[in-house]
Amino acid sequence: MVPEGGGAPAPIVAIDGPSGSGKSTVARGVAARLGYDVLDTGAMYRAVTLLVLEQGLDPADAVAAARLARDMKLDVGARTCIDGRDVSDQIRGPEVTAAVSTVSAHPAVRKELVARQRAWLDARAGGVVEGRDIGTVVFPDARVKVFLTASDLERARRRQLDEHAADRAVAVDSVHADLARRDAIDSNRKVSPLQAAPDALTVDTTDRAVDDVVAEIVARWDAAGGQEPKEP
Repeated sequence: MVPEGGGAPAPIVAIDGPSGSGKSTVARGVAARLGYDVLDTGAMYRAVTLLVLEQGLDPADAVAAARLARDMKLDVGARTCIDGRDVSDQIRGPEVTAAVSTVSAHPAVRKELVARQRAWLDARAGGVVEGRDIGTVVFPDARVKVFLTASDLERARRRQLDEHAADRAVAVDSVHADLARRDAIDSNRKVSPLQAAPDALTVDTTDRAVDDVVAEIVARWDAAGGQEPKEP
């Protein structure tokens, strides 16, 4: 991480946006093109939320959530593991989805996970990081910042497809209402609200092919002087 006040931009593509905007799919595509690892920061907040629910705690209990965030051994990559236990499927369940915005709004939880996210970069030559505050808070000096959007209807449709893929039948109206609720919480929280960085490339993915969006971001990376990681 480059200290504040100067230095070269962090070798990061920061991808932010609301749920259903295409962050995860686009981030994986960009990472594959650049030869970098990708970090899904949303999975980190979902992991804390899962622990909160498993222990029967109130998601609004900031002290308890922060303790779990500090104490857990968390690995986020192709799979998400807590203390060696693969929870990749559990963290995408409806109970976690309903509570994650509450848990992730706690300042102490965000402080702990932001530190882990920065440590993730410190161990690498660069990477692609996706979330909701990457370009504004976690890596404000990122070489390339991207904010993805999509129409409300398209975002709800995508989330509904995700639910169907997980064998959970849900009406698109219900998904739409849940997205609106999460948007309101994430955009209005006092700490690290969901918003585009002033210098972010804003991309509406509603009617765009994934490969097209990935190509645009890679072109921005190249124009910013980005380089693919060198072979060891």
